[in-house]
Amino acid sequence: MDAKSVFVTVALMVLANGAVLANVYRDLPGALRPAAIRWQAGTALVALGSGFFAFGNFMPMPVMVTLANGTLLFGLGAYHRAFERFYGRRSSPADIAIAVAAVAGTFWLSAVEPCFICRVELTSAAWSLLLLRSMWLLHTMRVEDESRSRRMLIVIYGLVVIYVIGRVVVYLHLDVPRETTIATNDYGINLVSPMFVALLPVIGTTAFVLLCTERVKRQLEIAAATDYLTGLPNRRTLVADGNTAFRRTSATGVGLAVGVIDIDHFKAINDTHGHGVGDEVLAFTADCLKQAARKGDLVARTGGEEFVVLMDDLDLPAATAALERIRVAVADSRFSIDGTPVPITISAGVASCEPRDRDFDDVFRRADRALYLAKLAGRDRVEQAVA
Repeated sequence: MDAKSVFVTVALMVLANGAVLANVYRDLPGALRPAAIRWQAGTALVALGSGFFAFGNFMPMPVMVTLANGTLLFGLGAYHRAFERFYGRRSSPADIAIAVAAVAGTFWLSAVEPCFICRVELTSAAWSLLLLRSMWLLHTMRVEDESRSRRMLIVIYGLVVIYVIGRVVVYLHLDVPRETTIATNDYGINLVSPMFVALLPVIGTTAFVLLCTERVKRQLEIAAATDYLTGLPNRRTLVADGNTAFRRTSATGVGLAVGVIDIDHFKAINDTHGHGVGDEVLAFTADCLKQAARKGDLVARTGGEEFVVLMDDLDLPAATAALERIRVAVADSRFSIDGTPVPITISAGVASCEPRDRDFDDVFRRADRALYLAKLAGRDRVEQAVA
């Protein structure tokens, strides 16, 4: 297979992968579509660059080389901008500056002072800069994004960087005429180059689609585990974490306490001010609970105006004191509607894990009964579970 056929094959493969991404695009959430559009643009530019190398013989050599290298470089820049948009980073003009400088240099080194090895060094430097910028961005996202596809993309980019640098070394050891281009069949490495060009748009596109898919999966998992109004963990998460904590307590003897909290007179707030204000009160109270709870304690909303605090390593007296601090924090908070203060208080019941408890539900039910006692006793108070 000659260099032209390889570039044609690469162009077709790139376009095919671009078509796959175009189909996936329609199923992506709106927040991910701008990143996908930029990746599609990069893929189209890489395909166009490969096409220039394959079919650009009718053009003057300087024009063909400049267009081919330029579209490839701007394609790499578009890929980087896709990552910036995906991770919510502000786009930098550095990619455009690198590509423009390399394109200008390529034209000079092919039309004014023809020098093949100089062009290879220049474009390789530009490729390396653009690739390393994307690798660094992907690396800095390791805490926020632990997905395998992110690591896969770093590996793919790294392989291309290694090849780009290795290619320069190979050409430096060859006696290459100054007017040569990589679209000729004179050197074996010319046949290898388009294959590495295809790594990003072909395998890279697959990895990018996986990156988007994993983001959607994480968002769905978070949505399934989170209360939509307050952003707190929901009952599903509470039960899962509660069962885990109960098993740990049963095995190690470390204390476990559960506090069940209810907003006092919440129905009256809804009836007086409307459900919109009621939602604001729920969100406000949730924030108060998160701020007042210990770091590491789980605060969840289980439905309506009910919240639960899961407290590790506390016995009943210590857990009661912790719930009392939370109660005082809510009572001292300031919530108002159009400047008019609306007092918010909570009642709470607390229970700690005991040897007779068979599972987390037993602890939870005793705390819930203690909450009922707090309401009977006049509200705005904390009651311990009775034996």
